[in-house]
Amino acid sequence: GDISLNQFQLHSNSIMTVRPILLMGDPRLLLVARPIEAFSTPALDELIADMLATMANANGAGLAAPQIGVDLQVIIFGTGKLNPRYPDRPIVPQTIMCNPSFEPLGDEEEDGWEGCLSVPGMRGTVPRFKRIRYSGFDPSGTPIVREAEGFEARVFQHEFDHVRGILYPMRIRDFTKFG
Repeated sequence: GDISLNQFQLHSNSIMTVRPILLMGDPRLLLVARPIEAFSTPALDELIADMLATMANANGAGLAAPQIGVDLQVIIFGTGKLNPRYPDRPIVPQTIMCNPSFEPLGDEEEDGWEGCLSVPGMRGTVPRFKRIRYSGFDPSGTPIVREAEGFEARVFQHEFDHVRGILYPMRIRDFTKFG
């Protein structure tokens, strides 16, 4: 299942590099990313190490590979501790996931404020499914399946959108709640 940053470093010889984050307006953020076809590779380990370093450096709640210009379906989210950018939000377990997907558990949506490292300095109210079942694979190819609600469900859906070429402002319904 989950791999903590410390456990991940033990399995990886990669040097962690903070990479530049693409900003809204960059056409690479609008591409549908390609699925991971080979797990437990040095290239995947290096990508994940760089994503973890980049997310930590920016105090992100999550990060998707397309945000650092890599056209692959890899997302990371949660840190297992409080996030200084979202101090009032619950702790989300650290998750490293390849080829993510999800299904809503019911039709209920809830509006919530979101920000994005690719849309700096802005927040907007975005509708998301309240309860979901999400799935994918850890870096070794082991399946992950979880049910989530509230903030964890929101963070997953936000990161999932990135691998589908969708940025959160594209989901905003009320632009009086954006800025």
